[in-house]
Amino acid sequence: MLFFHGLMWADTTTAQTTPTAGAAKLQYPPARRDSTVNTYFGVKVPAPYQWMEKLDSPELRKWVADENALTFSYLDQIPIRSWMKKRLTELWNYAKENTPHQVEGGRIFFSKNTGLQNQFVVYVQDSPQAAPRKLLDPNSLSPDGSTALMGTHPSPRGVYLAYDLSQGGSDWRTVHVRDVATGKDLPDAIRWVKFSGISWTEDGKGFFYSRYPEPPEGRDISQQIQNQQLYYHRLGTGQAADPLIYARPDLPVWNVGGNVSEDGRYLFIDLQNGTAPQNELFVMDLGDPRKPSLSGKVMPLYTKNDAKYWVVGHEGRTLFLQTDLDAPKGRIVAVDLTQPDPAQWRVVVPEGGGVIQGAGMAGGKILVDYQIVAKSKLAFFSTDGKAEGEIRLPTLGTVAGLSSRDDSQTVYYGFTSFLYPGTVFRYGLEAGKSRVFFKPKTSLNPSAYEVQQVFYPSQDGTKIPLFIVAKKGLALDGSHPTLLYGYGGFDVTLTPWFNPILPVWLELGGVYAVANLRGDGTYGEEWHKAGMLGKKQNVFDDFAWGAKYLIARKYTSSHRLGIQGYSNGGLLVGSSLNQNPDLFGAAYAGAGVMDMLRFQHFSGGALWAPEYGTSDDEKAFHWLYAYSPLANLREGACYPPILITTADHDDRVVPSHSYQYAAALQHAQGCENPVLLRVETKTSHGYMPTDKLIAQTTDVWAFEAYNLGVVRAPDMDSAGGSRP
Repeated sequence: MLFFHGLMWADTTTAQTTPTAGAAKLQYPPARRDSTVNTYFGVKVPAPYQWMEKLDSPELRKWVADENALTFSYLDQIPIRSWMKKRLTELWNYAKENTPHQVEGGRIFFSKNTGLQNQFVVYVQDSPQAAPRKLLDPNSLSPDGSTALMGTHPSPRGVYLAYDLSQGGSDWRTVHVRDVATGKDLPDAIRWVKFSGISWTEDGKGFFYSRYPEPPEGRDISQQIQNQQLYYHRLGTGQAADPLIYARPDLPVWNVGGNVSEDGRYLFIDLQNGTAPQNELFVMDLGDPRKPSLSGKVMPLYTKNDAKYWVVGHEGRTLFLQTDLDAPKGRIVAVDLTQPDPAQWRVVVPEGGGVIQGAGMAGGKILVDYQIVAKSKLAFFSTDGKAEGEIRLPTLGTVAGLSSRDDSQTVYYGFTSFLYPGTVFRYGLEAGKSRVFFKPKTSLNPSAYEVQQVFYPSQDGTKIPLFIVAKKGLALDGSHPTLLYGYGGFDVTLTPWFNPILPVWLELGGVYAVANLRGDGTYGEEWHKAGMLGKKQNVFDDFAWGAKYLIARKYTSSHRLGIQGYSNGGLLVGSSLNQNPDLFGAAYAGAGVMDMLRFQHFSGGALWAPEYGTSDDEKAFHWLYAYSPLANLREGACYPPILITTADHDDRVVPSHSYQYAAALQHAQGCENPVLLRVETKTSHGYMPTDKLIAQTTDVWAFEAYNLGVVRAPDMDSAGGSRP
């Protein structure tokens, strides 16, 4: 998710300033249109750009290069772009640390970035009081950041560190192992790992992981993935010798994963239908944790695929389970592993006013991470269900990382908000107090701005939460350039989060709004269900009515209102432009799912079927066809200025979505508003090195700012800082 001085910006009390760079209709690179037509249940759907699905096509590569050239020639003419990049770089350049991961014995691992490093560097401390030492610097692996560090997994007692590398941040990862004492790598390399955790056995001699079959050569980006399997790797052996632990060939698009309990006694196996929130749960008794047996029987616990079943921890044979069975916002129950039937459950943490986002064991207690209407709360409970207080959080915001152990009296947690850069705290259970473990030093002065949460009615009257970040005392006169961000899917809740581009936008006089649309998890699973499958139109309505609210309350006006979305949020932007092209003044769609009729055929797209449905089903086809951005463009309509981004190696939402949508929209555009495509290289869906992230973020926000009438930067004081 992307969030994004001097002089004065344009007078906002007059009509919209016409951007000079877009004054003449752009000459788009020619994109061949052919006669391809797909037929779904008797409905013929033209697909003239379907040839763009062949990502290795020389014709496509030339078209992409020409599109990039056009886009950058346009962006180069935006007068505030260079200032925005300079200011964003200044605000980005501060030291950052992630929440530490603690292992038994007191050793902790954490990642740090001095400011503008392309990737975070991994450090280790032999105890909380010891000096940290550098363990792994991914910046040394590739100067351009193209070799990405995507995950780290310490072994018990921190003897080894398993770590995931990928090329360009691809979802395909190769797992390596480093000796923590010597800093040298073992020869082990585990390939074709995707959508997998790494979970060590207590003896520290190996780990469980999930992998897919190797794709055909040259098809690793677009090849549909199927048949994930759970394996165990023993250090010092070749991957070919890794024993298969669990597989379900009868469920080829389901994900399978394994997690070892903190004490090493049990392996819990999770089986999930793609991105569906429900899962099935199994257990294997590993016996003696220091001499684990892999020959135990896999025993089913919950196999109805009717709810979430997430393991929090256990005491002996009593399992603590987070579930939303008969509790859409979640609860925690105690389960006897010999009698797992729900009728025998003992409720430990009942369903309450907030959604249980996660939970863990901490010093013999259960620590619950709640979201109360998209804002975090941390609370303790005893294992017999007694409420035992909260961890007081600094302000309205988000817990960003939580590290606890049942055998430790220390909890580490990160915290952030829109105007609160990520800070790490250390909480001592015995003293019941938090202290700062790491606090960033930034040039941000948030005192001139405020965050508020409001609620507006959607088309059907449902109240939708909306965060608004703006200058204090803002005059509500409809004049302010405003950006509205949304997602609305996959049970993913947008919460307050700091990003250095937001202060830049606020310094430009902008307003930033984030809507918690149906389809996310703001109020639990019922809220999610209200925006998925055949109810997806609720998401688009919620977004449109959020825009109308901002206009009606005179924060902004249509020609000064921009929208943003990434991935599923890119789908949101595309559908919103089709349904309400006159409601917005500019748009950004990042790596959007734009072809809702064919997404299931590529990479991990089939995993999204529980959320969207697929065109293989007649009922689902009709609701997908009704809102698919690619299928619903109207030739000759006037669409707002839009910047579309993707990565040429995105193997989650393959770039053909954005390619086809950009070509089709450029063909359909009936006015002079620009339709631009920006394609990044050596990056992927969820990863971009810092230098490229700063550059793309600048381009996205500068494009929207310019097309919303912001043509000049704010005044600077003599010391080089911006005046509020």
